[in-house]
Amino acid sequence: MTPPRLGSLDEIEAALWQQLALAVRDKQQAWRTPVLATVDAEGADARTVILRDVDANARTLLFYTDARSAKAQQISASPPGAFGTLVMWSPALGWQLRLRVVLSVETSGLRVTSCWARLKLTPAAQDYLSPLPPGSAVDTPAPARESREHFAVLAASVQSVDWLELHAQGHRRARFDAGGARWITP
Repeated sequence: MTPPRLGSLDEIEAALWQQLALAVRDKQQAWRTPVLATVDAEGADARTVILRDVDANARTLLFYTDARSAKAQQISASPPGAFGTLVMWSPALGWQLRLRVVLSVETSGLRVTSCWARLKLTPAAQDYLSPLPPGSAVDTPAPARESREHFAVLAASVQSVDWLELHAQGHRRARFDAGGARWITP
Protein backbone atom coordinates (compact mmCIF):
# COMPACT_ATOMS: atom_id res chain seq x y z
CA MET A 1 0.00 0.00 0.00
CA THR A 2 1.33 3.42 -0.95
CA PRO A 3 1.38 5.91 1.95
CA PRO A 4 -0.67 9.09 1.53
CA ARG A 5 1.14 12.03 -0.04
CA LEU A 6 1.94 15.08 2.01
CA GLY A 7 1.01 18.30 0.29
CA SER A 8 3.16 21.14 1.55
CA LEU A 9 6.89 21.59 1.96
CA ASP A 10 6.35 22.39 5.66
CA GLU A 11 4.49 19.07 6.15
CA ILE A 12 7.23 17.16 4.35
CA GLU A 13 10.04 18.76 6.34
CA ALA A 14 8.27 18.11 9.65
CA ALA A 15 7.57 14.50 8.64
CA LEU A 16 11.14 13.77 7.59
CA TRP A 17 12.48 15.00 10.95
CA GLN A 18 9.82 12.92 12.74
CA GLN A 19 10.92 9.86 10.76
CA LEU A 20 14.57 10.55 11.62
CA ALA A 21 13.67 10.74 15.33
CA LEU A 22 11.69 7.50 15.00
CA ALA A 23 14.75 5.79 13.52
CA VAL A 24 16.64 6.34 16.78
CA ARG A 25 14.02 4.40 18.74
CA ASP A 26 12.93 1.82 16.15
CA LYS A 27 15.66 -0.62 15.07
CA GLN A 28 13.51 -1.71 12.12
CA GLN A 29 13.10 1.80 10.68
CA ALA A 30 15.12 2.00 7.44
CA TRP A 31 16.72 5.36 8.19
CA ARG A 32 18.42 3.94 11.31
CA THR A 33 21.29 2.73 9.11
CA PRO A 34 22.20 5.40 6.57
CA VAL A 35 25.28 5.41 4.36
CA LEU A 36 27.86 8.06 5.29
CA ALA A 37 30.27 9.19 2.58
CA THR A 38 33.46 11.07 3.37
CA VAL A 39 36.62 11.71 1.36
CA ASP A 40 40.24 10.74 1.87
CA ALA A 41 43.36 11.05 -0.30
CA GLU A 42 42.21 8.08 -2.39
CA GLY A 43 38.71 9.45 -3.07
CA ALA A 44 35.22 8.82 -1.76
CA ASP A 45 34.78 6.43 1.14
CA ALA A 46 31.30 5.24 2.15
CA ARG A 47 30.03 3.04 4.94
CA THR A 48 26.86 2.26 6.87
CA VAL A 49 26.51 3.96 10.26
CA ILE A 50 23.88 3.71 12.99
CA LEU A 51 21.80 6.75 13.86
CA ARG A 52 21.95 7.23 17.64
CA ASP A 53 20.29 10.59 18.28
CA VAL A 54 18.47 13.39 16.44
CA ASP A 55 18.05 17.00 17.47
CA ALA A 56 15.60 18.48 14.95
CA ASN A 57 15.84 21.98 16.44
CA ALA A 58 19.63 22.03 16.09
CA ARG A 59 19.42 20.03 12.83
CA THR A 60 22.02 17.61 14.18
CA LEU A 61 22.34 13.83 13.92
CA LEU A 62 24.63 11.79 16.18
CA PHE A 63 26.47 8.55 15.49
CA TYR A 64 29.02 6.63 17.55
CA THR A 65 32.44 5.65 16.27
CA ASP A 66 35.84 4.43 17.32
CA ALA A 67 38.18 7.45 17.37
CA ARG A 68 40.76 5.34 15.49
CA SER A 69 38.38 4.46 12.63
CA ALA A 70 39.02 5.57 9.06
CA LYS A 71 36.00 7.89 9.10
CA ALA A 72 37.16 9.58 12.31
CA GLN A 73 40.66 10.01 10.88
CA GLN A 74 39.31 11.41 7.59
CA ILE A 75 37.12 13.93 9.40
CA SER A 76 39.88 14.93 11.83
CA ALA A 77 42.38 15.39 8.98
CA SER A 78 39.99 17.67 7.08
CA PRO A 79 39.80 21.39 7.68
CA PRO A 80 37.22 22.46 10.28
CA GLY A 81 33.78 22.11 8.83
CA ALA A 82 34.52 18.87 6.97
CA PHE A 83 31.64 17.96 4.69
CA GLY A 84 30.08 14.56 4.26
CA THR A 85 26.91 13.14 2.77
CA LEU A 86 24.36 10.84 4.38
CA VAL A 87 22.07 8.80 2.13
CA MET A 88 18.90 7.13 3.43
CA TRP A 89 16.16 5.15 1.70
CA SER A 90 12.78 4.19 3.16
CA PRO A 91 10.92 1.61 1.08
CA ALA A 92 7.83 2.05 3.27
CA LEU A 93 7.63 5.78 2.51
CA GLY A 94 9.18 5.70 -0.94
CA TRP A 95 11.49 8.47 0.27
CA GLN A 96 15.19 9.00 -0.28
CA LEU A 97 17.13 11.58 1.72
CA ARG A 98 20.52 12.97 0.83
CA LEU A 99 21.80 15.12 3.64
CA ARG A 100 24.80 17.38 3.16
CA VAL A 101 26.40 17.61 6.61
CA VAL A 102 29.29 19.23 8.42
CA LEU A 103 31.01 16.55 10.48
CA SER A 104 32.92 16.68 13.75
CA VAL A 105 34.39 13.98 15.96
CA GLU A 106 34.11 14.47 19.71
CA THR A 107 36.27 12.37 22.04
CA SER A 108 35.63 14.23 25.31
CA GLY A 109 33.10 16.50 26.93
CA LEU A 110 29.61 16.27 28.34
CA ARG A 111 27.99 14.86 25.20
CA VAL A 112 30.55 12.04 24.91
CA THR A 113 30.29 11.21 28.61
CA SER A 114 26.49 11.21 28.46
CA CYS A 115 26.39 9.00 25.35
CA TRP A 116 28.89 6.56 26.89
CA ALA A 117 26.84 6.34 30.10
CA ARG A 118 23.83 5.16 28.05
CA LEU A 119 25.89 2.76 25.94
CA LYS A 120 28.36 1.21 28.38
CA LEU A 121 26.03 -1.44 29.80
CA THR A 122 24.92 -2.69 26.39
CA PRO A 123 26.62 -5.30 24.17
CA ALA A 124 27.37 -2.51 21.67
CA ALA A 125 29.90 -1.03 24.12
CA GLN A 126 32.30 -3.85 23.20
CA ASP A 127 32.79 -2.26 19.78
CA TYR A 128 34.62 0.65 21.39
CA LEU A 129 36.67 -1.28 23.95
CA SER A 130 38.97 -3.18 21.60
CA PRO A 131 42.68 -2.46 21.96
CA LEU A 132 42.92 -2.88 18.18
CA PRO A 133 41.74 -0.18 15.76
CA PRO A 134 38.89 -1.03 13.37
CA GLY A 135 40.15 -2.91 10.33
CA SER A 136 43.15 -4.44 12.13
CA ALA A 137 44.16 -7.98 11.26
CA VAL A 138 43.32 -10.47 13.96
CA ASP A 139 46.23 -12.90 13.82
CA THR A 140 46.32 -13.80 17.49
CA PRO A 141 43.77 -14.02 20.26
CA ALA A 142 42.33 -10.59 20.96
CA PRO A 143 44.07 -8.72 23.77
CA ALA A 144 42.13 -7.73 26.86
CA ARG A 145 39.46 -5.07 26.54
CA GLU A 146 40.35 -1.52 27.43
CA SER A 147 38.55 1.54 28.76
CA ARG A 148 36.29 3.81 26.72
CA GLU A 149 39.23 5.92 25.51
CA HIS A 150 38.46 5.09 21.86
CA PHE A 151 34.75 5.91 22.03
CA ALA A 152 33.78 9.03 20.08
CA VAL A 153 30.63 10.80 19.04
CA LEU A 154 30.31 11.76 15.40
CA ALA A 155 28.12 14.86 15.09
CA ALA A 156 26.58 15.67 11.72
CA SER A 157 25.22 19.19 11.42
CA VAL A 158 22.68 19.11 8.58
CA GLN A 159 23.28 21.89 6.04
CA SER A 160 20.80 20.72 3.43
CA VAL A 161 18.28 17.96 2.85
CA ASP A 162 17.51 16.71 -0.64
CA TRP A 163 14.20 14.83 -0.38
CA LEU A 164 13.00 12.57 -3.18
CA GLU A 165 9.63 10.82 -3.18
CA LEU A 166 9.08 7.95 -5.61
CA HIS A 167 5.32 7.61 -6.00
CA ALA A 168 2.87 5.97 -8.41
CA GLN A 169 1.23 9.36 -9.02
CA GLY A 170 4.56 10.92 -9.98
CA HIS A 171 7.91 11.53 -8.36
CA ARG A 172 8.58 14.72 -6.40
CA ARG A 173 11.73 16.30 -5.08
CA ALA A 174 12.44 19.17 -2.70
CA ARG A 175 15.43 20.82 -1.07
CA PHE A 176 15.53 22.20 2.47
CA ASP A 177 18.49 24.41 3.41
CA ALA A 178 19.47 27.86 4.71
CA GLY A 179 17.84 29.36 1.61
CA GLY A 180 14.48 27.87 2.62
CA ALA A 181 12.35 25.07 1.22
CA ARG A 182 11.68 24.69 -2.49
CA TRP A 183 10.48 22.18 -5.03
CA ILE A 184 13.12 21.01 -7.53
CA THR A 185 13.03 18.75 -10.55
CA PRO A 186 13.20 15.03 -9.65
